[in-house]
Amino acid sequence: MNKKVLVTAILFGSLTVSGIVSAQSVYPGQHQGKLKKETVAPLQAESFDLKDVRLLPSRFRDNMLRDSAWMTSIDVNRLLHSFRTNAGVFAGREGGYMTVKKLGGWESLDCELRGHTTGHMLSALGLMYAATGSEIFKLKGDSLVNGLEEVQNALKNGYLSAWPEELINRNIQGKGVWAPWYTLHKLFSGLIDQYLYADNKKALIIVTRMGDWAYNKLNPLSEEIRKLMIRNEFGGINESFYNLYSITGDERYRWLAEYFYHNDVIDPLKELRDDLGTKHTNTFIPKVIAEARNYELTRNETSRKLSEFFWHTMIDHHTFAPGCSSDKEHYFDPKKLSQHLTGYTGETCCTYNMLKLSRHLFCWTGDSSIADYYERALYNHILGQQDPETGMVAYFLPLLSGSHKLYSTKENSFWCCVGSGFENHAKFGEAIYYHNNQGIYVNLFIPSQVTWKEKGLTIRQETEFPQEETTRFTLQAENPVRTTIYLRYPSWSKDVKVSVNGKKISVKQKSGSYIAITREWKDGDQISATYPMQIKLETTPDNPDKAALLYGPLVLAGERGTEGMQAPAPFSNPALYNDYYTYNFHVPAHLRTSLKLDKKHPERALQRVGSDLKFTTEQGDVIRPLYDLHRQRYVVYWDLQSEE
Repeated sequence: MNKKVLVTAILFGSLTVSGIVSAQSVYPGQHQGKLKKETVAPLQAESFDLKDVRLLPSRFRDNMLRDSAWMTSIDVNRLLHSFRTNAGVFAGREGGYMTVKKLGGWESLDCELRGHTTGHMLSALGLMYAATGSEIFKLKGDSLVNGLEEVQNALKNGYLSAWPEELINRNIQGKGVWAPWYTLHKLFSGLIDQYLYADNKKALIIVTRMGDWAYNKLNPLSEEIRKLMIRNEFGGINESFYNLYSITGDERYRWLAEYFYHNDVIDPLKELRDDLGTKHTNTFIPKVIAEARNYELTRNETSRKLSEFFWHTMIDHHTFAPGCSSDKEHYFDPKKLSQHLTGYTGETCCTYNMLKLSRHLFCWTGDSSIADYYERALYNHILGQQDPETGMVAYFLPLLSGSHKLYSTKENSFWCCVGSGFENHAKFGEAIYYHNNQGIYVNLFIPSQVTWKEKGLTIRQETEFPQEETTRFTLQAENPVRTTIYLRYPSWSKDVKVSVNGKKISVKQKSGSYIAITREWKDGDQISATYPMQIKLETTPDNPDKAALLYGPLVLAGERGTEGMQAPAPFSNPALYNDYYTYNFHVPAHLRTSLKLDKKHPERALQRVGSDLKFTTEQGDVIRPLYDLHRQRYVVYWDLQSEE
């Protein structure tokens, strides 16, 4: 039996087993008994632990299975090799030259980001263990932690990395170096996640030693040096320190979190100014996530206001139709959005972090518009990031008409978006449901089952959404329980129909809210909700004749075939330097990007074919959800032509 089949068999056999672990990051309501500093900010909703949610068969679970097969195929010794080499603890024939097959790309032994994938992998293995309960993921995580312990012991002072501490020294001195604290953030986060998700207490010991090293390293430095050092990208290291403070209660780690407060980035947001310019997008988002954690732990109202301001600024002004942001990883003038539909839009790490920030804000507000964005970005960007044939993932979501998704390679990519990709496809269950003292929120229509232990209630959601408009819920109750079920009424739907035990109920709420059903629920009760979807246009702010087509929350894209695609397309070429960033899509000059329709009634131009989400036009276009477009060219933003 090959490894992919074996992992799939293990997963399918264990999806009903409960793990010990929780969902990604530290969200309010999770990790009971493991936090010395709990959330003190007022909340509207709390997260379920990921162990309490199980995915049922769907394309989401298909992605998860492909992700798990890739993760488990990467040998632990390969992930640890650069760490062991750095510490001098590796010994093998001819110095190991013939012993371990080296990872390539950003994990090469001469790349200053080496080791970041191991950090992401620690998180992803914990997430996968939480999502499935399968021991294979815990065992692999344990092996990585054991290897890292050996490396840290050899380095002696608590420092732990795949590269020498001299890179940190260069950063402190303001010399050129590629983001050392960014890379350490992945390790801090991964080890914290191993403790929270997989109950690995050794991981907590290792990461607190790392925190002690960081405090001793940075505490003596002057303010001038601090400001110089943090000009270099440091990812979400401050969020990790807030989380470590939350777990341990050690004020030194809170000091470290505040040490990485980036004045140039956060101060304008404090003043509620959109001062983003052309700066690097994904250096902003993690820093705001840290501010969100600061608010939750301290009730700092300034941190709350700037976090909410930033989120709304991003969604209202800096986000493309699929829910992604950035062009070549940077901001641009949003009033010129149509001029930035390039082959390098939508860095996946940006969307990964925006979904994390959204989860925090939803817990504070219970605002359905946050769930609307989450759904939009999840379906149109994250779900479609993964190649369904190989499990490889894309760095960007290109919106250049005639471009195609460019996937990683198994041996030589290991970009940042590969690392976050390992996590993305392991945690689809984390934002489907939330709860508060009054009831349970259903935010996403994904086949799944949630167990609400405090209420003795299990809800099973079965649906073919978005191929169909109806989702169905079956309740299992240990005893009759009175509570409220809040069904999201998405902004993209209207005239929703809901029935309980076959009896239609009156829906008085409007789109952009929640349908609240309060009653005493009994074992076997059933709910059915039908959410009509419509075709609509979403035009660019600067060009009303440039628009994306949406069906409900789904961005639709026109198929454009494979003409001109040159090998190794649709995969990155490892022989070229970061070719995802300079890739020539060789778009055929005659490729048609226009669509003739009535702007007031765009639905008249499309005819749905069968039960699948396939549409055709009189022009001969075949149009499908963007997440279904793989290994071929596509058009997302159309040049509109009015019907005669």
